[in-house]
Amino acid sequence: MNLEPITSGEIHHMGTQLPLNFGAIGNFRQTQNNYTYKDKLLNILSDDLDFHDQNNRNSLHNFHSFPAKFPPQLPCKCIQELTDIGDSVLDPMAGSGTSVLEAFLLGRHGIGFDIDPLALLITKVKTTSLDGIELIKTGNKIVNEARAGIKHKRNELMDDGLKNWDEKTLEFIDYWFLPETQIELLALREQIGQIEDPMIKGFFDLAFSSTIITKSGGVSLAFDLGHTRPHRAKVVFANGNRIETANNLAKFSPHRLEILTKHIRPAIDEFEKKYKQYLKGIIRNLSGLLPPDIRPADAQAMPLENNSIDLIVTSPPYASNAIDYMRAHKFSLVWMGYPIYDLGKKRNDYIGSEATKDFNFEELPNYTAKIVADLFRVNPKRGQVLHRYYSEMTRVLREMFRVLKPGKSAIVIVGTTTMKGKDTETGTCLADIGKSIGFEVPKIGIRNLKRDKRMMPAGNELDLDSQIQQRMHQEYVIGFYKPGS
Repeated sequence: MNLEPITSGEIHHMGTQLPLNFGAIGNFRQTQNNYTYKDKLLNILSDDLDFHDQNNRNSLHNFHSFPAKFPPQLPCKCIQELTDIGDSVLDPMAGSGTSVLEAFLLGRHGIGFDIDPLALLITKVKTTSLDGIELIKTGNKIVNEARAGIKHKRNELMDDGLKNWDEKTLEFIDYWFLPETQIELLALREQIGQIEDPMIKGFFDLAFSSTIITKSGGVSLAFDLGHTRPHRAKVVFANGNRIETANNLAKFSPHRLEILTKHIRPAIDEFEKKYKQYLKGIIRNLSGLLPPDIRPADAQAMPLENNSIDLIVTSPPYASNAIDYMRAHKFSLVWMGYPIYDLGKKRNDYIGSEATKDFNFEELPNYTAKIVADLFRVNPKRGQVLHRYYSEMTRVLREMFRVLKPGKSAIVIVGTTTMKGKDTETGTCLADIGKSIGFEVPKIGIRNLKRDKRMMPAGNELDLDSQIQQRMHQEYVIGFYKPGS
């Protein structure tokens, strides 16, 4: 994919469009402040970073479920204290767009890259100005026409679906969605597909996706799409009917069977609730705000000029697909025209993937190399997977160093995990890699997680027998400083 680089000239030119009345979200570099930039960075990393008692200041952050989102207060704090209005703020692994949205709302030029199509959709919709009246008219039309379609052309809708799906995609859809749900979703897709305005279509694409991808599993047969491996319901209640999706129910205790039972709501009703809920949070006025730059790009090779970015705030994936984003995202992406095989193949391109064949491994600094070697001795395959992760993050940090202006910083929020009983020490290892590249690391902050607030892939209570849980109750906030004036 050929991408035209964003130039520093473009960034500075956009900065001239800013208003002069930003008030409380204005320039936090007051002349009476005697702190140096590095003092401010150290103070941020030393502060309470949990934010447990603070609510999101904008409902846009609640658009669409997304595993392991970090609190918007964290990038907000960093952006306010380490940048000026009009500065460029980058998230090279944008995810649900938290950092980009905060930069946008604070009058900075937000730049977000990702290779996940759903992540890009979420971020774009969150930062787009939309006409509420037009959305209401369009939403009512979608719902009414979809219901009429189900009533008058059920067979035609299903035939269209069969024509568009290959065999593997159809198998996936049949396994995870009831036939009636499939008809409803096809009827919605037909209507959304007719929307000509790409921004309006994006809004309804997002509402459609969030009808399917919720922490409870939405209108699919899945229970928990934040889980590494979603569980399929064994008994389903839909439209007043009881449906058994497995033949061996006798082996389950009544209590276990109750846990594996799910009530499926009508998809069109759920879609209507979602888009009306999102209407309350949309941006209606872009006056004075800098349009963000959101596009597909790999964090290991960013289309940016050297020394062009004022601040980076990002949260990389966990090692070894501990949180597997595509396992959830494919549930809605298949309905948007992505074949299941292509999505599985794309999963191997994600940072933290377990595929190691023909991979270009990096030479790691001593401490990180030791952590990898210790794991390799226990399990060679796991050791290679961890080596891949730290190789990818070496390339990401190298790119961050390249694009940051001298005297500026990158804030990296990362969780560690346990592989074969060994702590990957992700925070320490990334700091080790960053120092080998040329960064200074003045401090690593700690934040404690509220698991129920972050769509984490397991329960809220710590289970020491669960590898996925063992290291997911804390995150490390690493401050990388690029020396220079």
